[in-house]
Formats: sequence, C-alpha cells, structure tokens
Amino acid sequence: MATYNLTINGKSHEFDVAPDTPLLWVLRDHAKLTGTKYGCGIAQCGACTIHIDGVAMRSCTLPVSTAVGKSITTIEGLSEKGDHPVQQAWIEHDVAQCGYCQAGQIMTAAALLNGNSSPSDEDIEGAMNGNICRCGTYLRIKAAIKTAAQNL
Repeated sequence: MATYNLTINGKSHEFDVAPDTPLLWVLRDHAKLTGTKYGCGIAQCGACTIHIDGVAMRSCTLPVSTAVGKSITTIEGLSEKGDHPVQQAWIEHDVAQCGYCQAGQIMTAAALLNGNSSPSDEDIEGAMNGNICRCGTYLRIKAAIKTAAQNL
C-alpha cells in the first residue's frame, strides 16, 4: 500500500491503495464517484473513460500511480449542473437508452470537442471508435456531437 494524492474534479484527495490499483476502482470504491462505469476491464469498451489533463483515457487499466500530479475529471466533474454542451445535446437528441455507456461516450465526445470545435464525420467516428454502445445509438451520438460543437 502507498498513499496517493490525486486531484479529482478540482479537489485534492488522498488514497491508500496499491500502486497498481486501476484508477477506475479508486474513483468508484474510494472516492465514491460512481458515474464512471466498469465495462470490460481491458480498455476496449470506453465505459470507464475519464479525462486526464483534458485527454480522454480509459481508467480501468490505468494504474493509480500514473495519475499523480495530473488533473482528473470524471463525468461528475464535467459540469456542476449537467449543462455542458455535450450533456445538453445528449438530452436534445435523446441519445441514452440503457445509459450504461453514456458517461464514457460523453467524456470522449467532450475531449474531442476540447481539441476540435468543428469535427468532421470522420473526426467524430475516429474519436468515438472503441466506445461501445450495446443499444446502438451511434447515429444519435454523432448528431449530438455535431449539435454540441455548434453550441460551444
């Protein structure tokens, strides 16, 4: 066990965990931030996507030790009132069905738009590739990202 000081959603937190503990479990089990979901455990589905220094990362395979000194943003920290343009576009386009993948989808889309405020279809497809939606709402996801880009 080791002590790790992490900045999560703008606040400092201290955790006593093993160095190889996946960041996902630190967020969910220790910080009680359960919006980030466990999907596959091998960084293939995107349900666990968070931002590390503004970059979309899969937290299920990221050891907590690699996040020290970096800014971590979870879905809970994306916006205080759920009014981020991506979140609003998700509602407008009625994207969510079961909702399980949505936090990861939203975090990936927000990271895309942070770096590219006017993405092409190819940009969106490339950025979102690997974020799996078992309900198949991919067309609505793409439409929501385009709407969010217009509303930034």
